[in-house]
Amino acid sequence: MTSLIKRELKALWNDPWQLALISYIPLLGIFCIWWLFSAALPRHLPVAVVDMDNTSLSRSLTRRIEANPAARVLSYSDLASAKRAMLQADVYAMVVIPQSIRRDMLTGRQPGIDIRYNSQFLLVGKLLSSQIQQSLADGLRDVARQKQLSMGIPKVQAELQMQPLQTQVTALYNHNSNYVVFLLPPVLIALGQLMAMLIFANSLNRELRQNTMRDWFSHGIWRGIGVKAIVYVPLVVMQGRLILALLYQFLGLPLAGTFGQLLVAQLVMLVAIWLLVVAIFFLLQDCARVISFCSALFAPAFPFMGITFPTHDMPMLAQWWRKLMPSSHYIDSHIGLVSYGQAWPQLFEQLTDYWGYSLLIPLIIVLAIKVRDGIFADQNALAGGV
Repeated sequence: MTSLIKRELKALWNDPWQLALISYIPLLGIFCIWWLFSAALPRHLPVAVVDMDNTSLSRSLTRRIEANPAARVLSYSDLASAKRAMLQADVYAMVVIPQSIRRDMLTGRQPGIDIRYNSQFLLVGKLLSSQIQQSLADGLRDVARQKQLSMGIPKVQAELQMQPLQTQVTALYNHNSNYVVFLLPPVLIALGQLMAMLIFANSLNRELRQNTMRDWFSHGIWRGIGVKAIVYVPLVVMQGRLILALLYQFLGLPLAGTFGQLLVAQLVMLVAIWLLVVAIFFLLQDCARVISFCSALFAPAFPFMGITFPTHDMPMLAQWWRKLMPSSHYIDSHIGLVSYGQAWPQLFEQLTDYWGYSLLIPLIIVLAIKVRDGIFADQNALAGGV
């Protein structure tokens, strides 16, 4: 085992790409993603406003939208140019204020203000839609109050009819609706899974590239596989610990559980990733195909976590695909620990969801023995021919 560990460490030191994956590439990735979300809340998102009324009320509504920190108003003179701006992604939402809106409201009609948003930008569109509706509701309240008063309704009763119930919406575990709290952890988890996959796959592919499979197998299949896990899994766990330190110590995001619980959950996830990569490696036996297949398998990790989209609404094929990715199992434990501070028994119960990956062990055994026998048979045939 000692000689195998030295062999693996020497190979790591002589492999610039693997060293980069272990050291500075994750740091650069973490820094870039943190920088993208460092603003915490989207602000000054362009919104097209088409004012067909051009009255004091319509201008007041436009100013209220402009006053919302999430929006930045771009005025358009006609509907066609505003639609064209949306199609070209120059704006994320569009508001059309109809003609005679004040007169219609005072005379008992129900004018409609057309609000549209680009649903391709899921979070941005929903954010703008809710913020614009809130701004317009505040702006129209004065007109509704005047209508009530003109009908002879007392001021107190008019206020009560306009807003019979006071509502307050408070986001649990994210009081400021901070996108860093909401999106950064799952994005970094998806990145960490991809980095782990590349590190594990590159360590196995090196035996193919350097034509050292026979030497690797000569020490015993399970020793060779086990030593690679002993060397690289702790290194990837350290990367995960770095991500946790960035999120919950440096950035100070709320953490109800403990670091120890999160590290245990990460370790189980990494073992599952390792089993998947080893099975794919012995199944394909080609460097490019191994990387391509693993990348395709793990690429949709973030949307499949169910953070921004309900996974039960996905097609059945997508749900099966989701079950293959360890990060989809890990995110449930992560949310439970970070938000609810769940205890160890609940964590261990969630970790039992990984049982399906144990079925890869007999598959790896069969494939590894088949590959080993093929290598030694070719070697014996070559020696006999000589």
